[in-house]
Amino acid sequence: MKLHELKGAEGSRKKRNRVGRGMATGNGKTSGRGHKGQKARSGGNISPGFEGGQMPIYQRLPKRGFTNINRKEYTIVNLDTLNRFDEGTEVTPELLLETGAISKVKAGVKILGDGSLDKKLTVKADKFSASAKEAIEAAGGQTEVI
Repeated sequence: MKLHELKGAEGSRKKRNRVGRGMATGNGKTSGRGHKGQKARSGGNISPGFEGGQMPIYQRLPKRGFTNINRKEYTIVNLDTLNRFDEGTEVTPELLLETGAISKVKAGVKILGDGSLDKKLTVKADKFSASAKEAIEAAGGQTEVI
């Protein structure tokens, strides 16, 4: 390879499109905006959802339900996730965070009964589903609500 044979990577060298700089550029006169109309004017952009003065669809449709501002969202952990810990380990939300089983503790941690548990563990969490509590105790472990 010689110095004069070097080329930039495909798409790495782009040239800025200078509009309104004469007819030879391909974007002269109306600068690619067409003739007249709202979109041809400066500041003439319309917001998404604008329907030309007609009542927009998001206002025409009936609204239903509500969002509870006091809703608590729990981080969910299934039983099969707890199998990664050694026999007799005390599983806490802090330990789950450290090991990467969960990415963050939201309003707390809830243990659900999906999968099976093969080890005897002491699990401390904010909430347990009935099936999860049953499965942990059947494996010889303990559940403790924080």
